[in-house]
Amino acid sequence: MSDRKEFRDLASPERAHEVVDSLDLSAGTERVPLEAARGRVLAERVDAGLDVPGFDRAAMDGYAVSAPDTYGADDSSVTLPVVSSVHAGERPGVSLEGGEAAEVSTGAVMPDGADAVVIVERTETVEGDAVEQDADRAVRIETAVTPGENVMLAGADIAAGERALGPGTRLTPREVGLLSALGVDEVPVRAKPRVAVVSTGDELVRPGDDLDSRAGQIYDVNSYAIATAIEEAGGEPVVYPHVGDDMDAMERTLVEAADECDLVLTSGSTSASAVDVVYRVIEERGELLMHGVAIKPGKPMLVGRIGGDGTDPESDSKSAYVGLPGYPVSALTIFRTFVAPALRSAVGLPDPRTAQVSGRMAERVRSEEGRRRLLAVGLVEDETGETLVYPVDKGSGATTTLTAADGVVDVPADTNGVAADASVTVDLFSPDVRPPTLLGVGEDDPALSRLLDRLDRPRYLARGSRGGLWRLDDGLADVAVVAGPVERADVDAVDLGGWTREWGLVVPADNPDGIDGLAALVDRDRSFVNRGTDSGLRTSLANALADLADERGADRHAVTDAVSGFDLAARAFESPARSVAAGDADAGIGLRATAAKLGLCFVPVGTQSVRVLANPDRTGKPSVEELATTLDDLSDVLDGLEGFESE
Repeated sequence: MSDRKEFRDLASPERAHEVVDSLDLSAGTERVPLEAARGRVLAERVDAGLDVPGFDRAAMDGYAVSAPDTYGADDSSVTLPVVSSVHAGERPGVSLEGGEAAEVSTGAVMPDGADAVVIVERTETVEGDAVEQDADRAVRIETAVTPGENVMLAGADIAAGERALGPGTRLTPREVGLLSALGVDEVPVRAKPRVAVVSTGDELVRPGDDLDSRAGQIYDVNSYAIATAIEEAGGEPVVYPHVGDDMDAMERTLVEAADECDLVLTSGSTSASAVDVVYRVIEERGELLMHGVAIKPGKPMLVGRIGGDGTDPESDSKSAYVGLPGYPVSALTIFRTFVAPALRSAVGLPDPRTAQVSGRMAERVRSEEGRRRLLAVGLVEDETGETLVYPVDKGSGATTTLTAADGVVDVPADTNGVAADASVTVDLFSPDVRPPTLLGVGEDDPALSRLLDRLDRPRYLARGSRGGLWRLDDGLADVAVVAGPVERADVDAVDLGGWTREWGLVVPADNPDGIDGLAALVDRDRSFVNRGTDSGLRTSLANALADLADERGADRHAVTDAVSGFDLAARAFESPARSVAAGDADAGIGLRATAAKLGLCFVPVGTQSVRVLANPDRTGKPSVEELATTLDDLSDVLDGLEGFESE
């Protein structure tokens, strides 16, 4: 009998929220120093233990007086002797008698006998013979004041015994300032739930350690990404060493984490595969409440409880448990949708401010009926300021999917997709999200990367020369970058400028096989790595091989078929060269600059023109104008790139 567990009744997203919300994530309360209180949430009411201020305080620079002594000064100035000066932080040295004044600075204690302050701008110092009574100087007052004028009375800010801050208050600099004024040096706050992060899978390697790609190893993305998301939601992440697909090791780690933390999060090992064993551990050492949710991405989600010694399932104390899918996009989507709200609720944090924008879908997107889909999308503004929305979906295993997206479109479960030109609402990842100033699509290129560094908030989609022309033609892209002899006669575009780059074959250092040109690939059995069909490099290679076939009077297809690996396509311009550097291929298509960068040998074949083409309706867009200006002088951009020249 197979031990594969099948997904049967997937929980609805609404039900999944209910199950996660039923978990107890509360970590109690703790007292923290005031300097560490920013962003925390008060667990108890704080009452004022003293008056603030604790004395009658001068609110302005000027002269403390008894208000009746100034009456009539509006009609005829009043002159009073100045018998003392009082500065902030010192005790007054005198008590005023009737008809006297004391110079005071802002924040000073009001001397006895004074009940008002005349601001210094409405006074004039009198010295010499004009001074009356036994004083060194006097002040001529030009305005009358009333009792309490320009004075903050004791307790006027907050009085002793008054409710200062209530439970549930999030402590911002304003609240911290009030607590400081009350002399509070530590405050009771809701404790942050300790959240265990356990990534699973034999293939995982921690960043910084050696990676064996040939053995299928990948760097552990989820431990770090999820830990950061936990902090953002108000929790305290505790990252455990990753666990392989071994049930005993999994059980030991999860039980230990449950004993030490309020919530245990795993990523990976939650699907229906026979090697995915987390759900078995939860069933044996806890309680499995849910397995699978009708949402995309993120179907293989687990919710339950785990912990205790297993001797008394009814009384054992258990920690909350949520199993996230292994793919980074799925894991972060499930965390953001279901776990983060529960964590924020546990620590008393409000849901983050949300923001939505409306836009027009740039292309049709198909979706699977029966599962709600959270479609990651990007934004760009066209020449009229209208927002265009396009899917950003490299698959759940691609870590760049969410970093290249601006938000999500919620596609209901009862629909099969979103039509092109349909009006959609985008839930932005943050209210701070703004569309990129420039959206470029096309060929990847080292000079282009430098060029983009000079622009403010550009976004570039490396989709090859043909992909760039397609996106320029359908009105999505502001600019397309096209390399080589790619047919573009039917695409309306404005040529902003460009450069040339030398291309050819990248071979190991010292060229041990003596590869001297394309003929060596055709005539000798040497492994080769090509670029994808959308790449301008591949087009130039195909044309060069066609010329070689014509010279020999041979069939063009027979020539390309003779190149071992001609159809083996690598995604990026450095990828074939890196395969050569790793010893996985004898040669690869590439640029002279790439060979120099990686310390490999280069066999030149030809020179390509790289052109930056603009949507003619968007040449007035500020970012396109800035790009055009930069293209006028590429000397700094191309400096140090071997084989590159301005055109």
